[in-house]
Amino acid sequence: MNKYQVAIIGTNIGAKHYEDFQKVSDKFNVHTICGLTKESIDNIIPSNSNIKVSLNFEDVLKIKEIDIIDICLPPHLHFSACKKSLEAGKHVICEKPLVSNLKEVDELQKISKETGKTIFPVFQYRYGPGFSKLKAIINSGLAGKPLVASLETHWNRGKEYYSKAWRGTWEGEQGGAILSHSIHIHDLISMVFGPVSNVFAKLTTRVNDIEVEDCAALSIEMNNGALVTSSITLGAAEDVSRIKICFNNLTVESGGSPDKPYNPADDEWKFLAREPVTQNQVNNILSKVELTKSWYAGMFDEIAKKLDGHTSDEVTLLNARESLEFVTAVYNSSREGKNIYLPIKKDNPLYNSWLPN
Repeated sequence: MNKYQVAIIGTNIGAKHYEDFQKVSDKFNVHTICGLTKESIDNIIPSNSNIKVSLNFEDVLKIKEIDIIDICLPPHLHFSACKKSLEAGKHVICEKPLVSNLKEVDELQKISKETGKTIFPVFQYRYGPGFSKLKAIINSGLAGKPLVASLETHWNRGKEYYSKAWRGTWEGEQGGAILSHSIHIHDLISMVFGPVSNVFAKLTTRVNDIEVEDCAALSIEMNNGALVTSSITLGAAEDVSRIKICFNNLTVESGGSPDKPYNPADDEWKFLAREPVTQNQVNNILSKVELTKSWYAGMFDEIAKKLDGHTSDEVTLLNARESLEFVTAVYNSSREGKNIYLPIKKDNPLYNSWLPN
């Protein structure tokens, strides 16, 4: 088994990445952490650690032993960091949103193909018991036809969160609640239901004095005919991420606990049978599910499998493209006041950028 050498770039969400790399230390070794200050890096790593410290991203790219660059930077820096990493001969893990428009995704896809190096976008919510169980029931054929789903991203983000100068701005954050917060739950429903057909979106800014949206209501139709509603706000009293899905033979509901808003797959889920399927049949499937690691650790596990040449369930560049295509359609719908159908083609005015003129 290979043990991959990783450089983490960024010390905010990078601290969480570091924690979960320790849970898969048989497969990954954090070789270097790169940040703006030595103090920010020292806050992450133990005092007796032999992890290298760097304040220069370009220097990190020159380290031959490093296999993977893990990008944990603000969104507006993602494209250039991914591009430079691929061209330096490194695989890439990159936080969401991968990049800031569809043109950049397509450029990275081309560079990835030319360099033979893989980009692994981050969607860590996919990993944990809840989704392992749901996928097992779907794969068994018991769930039946998908009908409807309701999604809630009801979080609390105020002045402290937006005290970082780049947040809440189009230039720095590249978008609001659609891009930075509900992007996870929309990825999850596509993981379960498949591609989006069309979306009608209402976006507004009602909570904070910021440039970008912090409230939204979406009506979504999937390619398979299922209908989805998504409610989003950054003005809730507590942070809750909740999913409820109705199939013909099964209703599934995540817990929605305030203590698990960022790892809903680890919450207590309900799986309720509907005739002709019985609860015993559902429970029988659930009892046999092999539970994998959760959150970033689960995602890193799948990346290792992929790099080792084994069957894997990693997040792909196509998954990230579909996610950003949906974001593009949402901004397009909100501004034009109409349903927007996917796929988004290159002649769409937002293909190159959804930032307002």
